[in-house]
Amino acid sequence: MSGHSKWSTIKRQKGAKDAARGAVFTKLGNAIAIAARSGADPDTNFSLRLAIDKAKAANMPTANIQRSIDRTKDKSSDQLQEVLYEGYGPGGVAILVECTTDNINRTYPDVKLAFTKHGGAIAEKGAVAFQFDRKGLIRVPAGGDEILLQALDAGAQDVQEEGGETLIYTDPKALARVRDSLISGGQSISEAELTYVPNNTVTITNRDTASKTVRLMDALEALDDVSTTHVNFDIPEDIASQL
Repeated sequence: MSGHSKWSTIKRQKGAKDAARGAVFTKLGNAIAIAARSGADPDTNFSLRLAIDKAKAANMPTANIQRSIDRTKDKSSDQLQEVLYEGYGPGGVAILVECTTDNINRTYPDVKLAFTKHGGAIAEKGAVAFQFDRKGLIRVPAGGDEILLQALDAGAQDVQEEGGETLIYTDPKALARVRDSLISGGQSISEAELTYVPNNTVTITNRDTASKTVRLMDALEALDDVSTTHVNFDIPEDIASQL
């Protein structure tokens, strides 16, 4: 949306990163270990291929990637669980928090504390998730009609240009096909993943509310067990630039 910044854009502009690269690699390694449960060959396991691609994009060493895959052999990956928490932030914005954890009794209190400490509230299962649709998302670091046409021909549901890149949305089951088709057509893919897309977007126009919301998001994403977050808010660029 012109004149507004989504949370993913705000994170890039702020240069938001984990306090240590080791925390990034831990999260990526857990994602790889879980994906590898369905097969250790990325050529036949698309989920594993996506997890490895994301790890490589973050400059995770090849040895770390292989160790994460090998965790399926010693069954340490069996202890990991994927959990989705739902909540509301300041101003009532909707937030989904995806976690990978070996101890829910640790993770839930940490997520709940982050919400309550920063003006939000954790919600019951299903109270927030209905406001989002599960979709495949492909990012191409360029724009233009050629990408649009290739994506639609490959079966994409929607294509949007935003901030110098093209966002391509697909049915979750079509993500692999559309991604591979774009690559075959000569396009460079910066990211491909399954995500949650909000049905409606809330624009935060109050600077104080925007600041509180961003602090909440920073607190959530700083948690080691949090894999990723999904939100339904955007912020006007003049406010986002001051955060």
